[in-house]
Amino acid sequence: MKKHPFHTSAQREIVRTPRSQGVGPFGAGFSLLLITSLIGLLPIARTAHAARPMITDDARIVDGKACQLESWINKYEDSTEAWALPACNFTGNLELTLGGTATPESGSAENTGIVVQGKNLFRKMEVNGWGSGFAAGMILRPVADTHDWYVYLLNSFSFRDDAVVLHTNLGWLRPGETRDNRMTWGVGTELLVVQRTWLMAETFGQSQGKPFHQFGVRHWVVQDHVQLDATYGNRNDFENGERWFSIGIRLISLPFLP
Repeated sequence: MKKHPFHTSAQREIVRTPRSQGVGPFGAGFSLLLITSLIGLLPIARTAHAARPMITDDARIVDGKACQLESWINKYEDSTEAWALPACNFTGNLELTLGGTATPESGSAENTGIVVQGKNLFRKMEVNGWGSGFAAGMILRPVADTHDWYVYLLNSFSFRDDAVVLHTNLGWLRPGETRDNRMTWGVGTELLVVQRTWLMAETFGQSQGKPFHQFGVRHWVVQDHVQLDATYGNRNDFENGERWFSIGIRLISLPFLP
């Protein structure tokens, strides 16, 4: 996702681009099986990182030698998407993501995208400081037999001892379907309202078309261990046909990689 280009994280890129049509190779239980299997493999985490459910990416990565799982469901007016985005940091400053999305269709599931992404930090964000980095990746669309390329710069700014955090993204996208070059951007903020609970608001878009907005809430069920979130989003002209609702879960592991 990043949490996924539009953004920020690769998954979010698909929000800004047309969803593919057709029937894919996976059955309806693919996403649930993948998510369940990965949850079973992940040890519980030590530290928290901002990510899901924002589209605008942040200047943080999972701890070195650790992994995370971001999974969620997007509900649109005419379809539903199930996402699973596992990511690991093998080197200490390179987070690699490999995951994707499936759309249930009449008892089967359409594989609408496979995300491959790398994320690196130039500067790690500190409390009341700032951080920066970049991400680059590709989204494969098996049904449409196309792939999108993207890269973006990301910055994060911490205020009031991390109670308020601002994120900005600026990048480039080349959709496989149209093969044109587009600028992408995003601006988002996180606000700590009570212990373990954050509110989020953001806007993001491309160099063509009207931008999108999204509002959400994130809560640590077990502090720094298990996160649940929910969001509402739409294009800025507020046409109901493009609005979505999402619910998600995020887990982060202890370092365990060799």
